[in-house]
Amino acid sequence: MLDLYHADRQDLLAIIGQQQDRIADLERQLAHQGATLAAVQAALTQVTKQLGAQTVRDDAEPDAPQGMPGHKPTQAPVRSPRPRKRRLHHASRHRLVATRVEVHALAQCPHCQAPLSGGTPKRSRQVIELPTAPVVVTEHVYLERRCPDCGRRLTPPPALTGMVCGQSRLGIGLVSLIATLREEARLPYATIQWCLATVHGVRLSVGALVDAVRLVAQRAAPVVAQFGETIRASPVVHADETGWRENGRNGYVWTFSTPDIRWFLHGNRAKAMLARGIGDAFGGVLVSDFYAVYTSYEGLHQYCWAHLLRDLHDLTVRHPQNAAVLGWAVVVQAVFARAQAAPATPALRRQLRQACARELRALCQPWLEPRVPQTTLCQRILKHLESLFVFVTNPTVPATNNAAERSLRPLVTSRKISGGTRSPHGTQTKMTLASLFGTWRVQGRNPLLACRELLATPQT
Repeated sequence: MLDLYHADRQDLLAIIGQQQDRIADLERQLAHQGATLAAVQAALTQVTKQLGAQTVRDDAEPDAPQGMPGHKPTQAPVRSPRPRKRRLHHASRHRLVATRVEVHALAQCPHCQAPLSGGTPKRSRQVIELPTAPVVVTEHVYLERRCPDCGRRLTPPPALTGMVCGQSRLGIGLVSLIATLREEARLPYATIQWCLATVHGVRLSVGALVDAVRLVAQRAAPVVAQFGETIRASPVVHADETGWRENGRNGYVWTFSTPDIRWFLHGNRAKAMLARGIGDAFGGVLVSDFYAVYTSYEGLHQYCWAHLLRDLHDLTVRHPQNAAVLGWAVVVQAVFARAQAAPATPALRRQLRQACARELRALCQPWLEPRVPQTTLCQRILKHLESLFVFVTNPTVPATNNAAERSLRPLVTSRKISGGTRSPHGTQTKMTLASLFGTWRVQGRNPLLACRELLATPQT
């Protein structure tokens, strides 16, 4: 190798000439690649515009009148109704197990008055009825007796385990019914009062109903705390949040869900709530939407494709005549559909994930500059591209955050009915019961029977 420090002028001029030739050759290659890239981008733009134009033609109604009075210019076309969900045929006529059988037979012939006996069943008919169920009030009287030998006065202990909780006078069956009507049926306390008085003949104050619900929450506190430990040890956790007012002040409820656990926490919308939910040592996959608290999470992540596709749909609705936007949306949806049809073997899944990521990156790069309607979505996709196809290589991870969305629906319905809670104690009771009954619901358990079992189990 030539020592440049001791080289003479001729050697240095030769080296400089070689470098200039190399630079010129690299510039030619760069210009050629730039032209190729521009051609590819132009072709991609043309293809997306053609797809968008085809979408516009397919959605158009050539025979529909234009500018009809009373119709908005952007009114959506009339769509054919979805096919009705197939329901169980004659479900109301399903025969139940008879609890009592009454036999009807004629004692004598109505024509000749001859006595009749025996016979064979001709037909049967079931009548389903609810018996009147008045409340049963049991008064436990404890007698004091004196031992004739030692003279001590003895009274039996209150052996009511499995019948009542603590010093309450309400049995576990009644307490379970009150909690189920309040949390599962989402009935106001006044309606629960009316129901108990009308059906069972028992009249309770609102304070007694509140104490009964609070009693269930207190007994369920250790169970719900275990839900949190299970969530933090789960391989996949869905997270979402919604508003919840406490004493007229805005707050948020966070849900952390797995296939068989629902856990709710109340607080603000800060990042600390996420750490409170999944913990600092969480090693699973977090499934969420694109809220800033989740995007700052540094662990394994799967962003919700349902939110992304919804934003994609909203973009096409805002720009119904932009062929480039419509074509781009069609291609992005096609990439997601191809990712969902993942093969069985891990190696092919990895290859598919890499291919989908490359294709989605190529679809978004041309629309970054200059700014166009799809630029914002393209920036979001490129920023979180590595966390969009985790579900391809990991079959246990869903592509959407629907589990968290479904877990919040009962709570949102309750919020619309009640408007929130009035105190921190009431909020904690609500979060505990929402976690408890939500978990029973997703596990397919009967909430009334499960609540009775919870109250009948002795506390350790």
